[in-house]
Amino acid sequence: GSHMWQVVTKYYNENKPIPITMCFGVPPACTLLAGAGFDYVILPQGCDEIGVAGAVQGAPVRLVKARTVNAMALADCEVVLEGYVNPRDRRFETAEAEKAGVQGRYHFHPEWAGYMGKAYKAPTFHVTAVTMRKPESKPIIFALGVHTLDDHNIDTTVREAAMFELCERIQPGIIQDVVIPYCMTDWGGAIIQVKKRNKIDEGWQRNFMSALMSTSQGMRICIAVSEDTDPYDMDDVMWCLTTRVNPHTDILNPIPGGRGQTFMPAERMTAGEKEWTASNTRFEGGMCIDATVPFGYESDFMRPVYAVEKVNLKNFFSEKDIQNAKSRMKGWVHSLARTGR
Repeated sequence: GSHMWQVVTKYYNENKPIPITMCFGVPPACTLLAGAGFDYVILPQGCDEIGVAGAVQGAPVRLVKARTVNAMALADCEVVLEGYVNPRDRRFETAEAEKAGVQGRYHFHPEWAGYMGKAYKAPTFHVTAVTMRKPESKPIIFALGVHTLDDHNIDTTVREAAMFELCERIQPGIIQDVVIPYCMTDWGGAIIQVKKRNKIDEGWQRNFMSALMSTSQGMRICIAVSEDTDPYDMDDVMWCLTTRVNPHTDILNPIPGGRGQTFMPAERMTAGEKEWTASNTRFEGGMCIDATVPFGYESDFMRPVYAVEKVNLKNFFSEKDIQNAKSRMKGWVHSLARTGR
């Protein structure tokens, strides 16, 4: 489902080399948009992502023609690999996998789900040239990790915005926030915060979750919370799951049998003894959890609010004692001290 997969699929039958440039050390706005994959409902195939990156940085992204292939490269990047991909030239990614002649069994590199990824037969990139800035420019190559915090920020910033926009287009005025916490591994899930204005708004949170699950390949869990919940605080979210969810009516299992993400180990189990590939795995369906307050029952779910802003701790404790106590705060305790609930 990635951009590269779409390009290779489009030209597979023509069996002609596809000219490509791989750019490293790119402007930050380009890195941000590079993490916008799988947001095709809001950023459809063929949209001008370079133009969007230019809008983000407030100036056009400069492009330059490659020297050896008919393709463009980012003029302000540090290093460029020029070359081409032949859609049918597929080779094993590791010698171990090639020797065994098996895909999806042997480890290759870390994957976004937080597990070691497996080696497959993948399209081969043939390098025709390497160009770079002059050494005195002191090039900085951003060594991106997989499921590291910097990678998570890149992969979720645009994705959260796209999810928010999708919900807003489905029914305006209800969605308040979309958060992809680090523990949901970039594409694995999301938490949405909604505000129900009247009884008719009840239920839209489930439409939102189902839509996000259907349009986000690899998403396995989506949680909806109300406006009294801090979606950035996993302790607060878990408290809602504990106290507000009816397991018979509030846990949904949308699109079983649809297309998921092969890299998820849970999906690997559906392949049985077959190779761990997309054609052999089956998406068991995601899990949408409605942890919102039912409209009309707000008084039954009223949270106590402590007057933390009225208490001056310095009247009772030294600055050292206050900082010592704050250093021990985690999760809900930290949120309680900050918000009073």
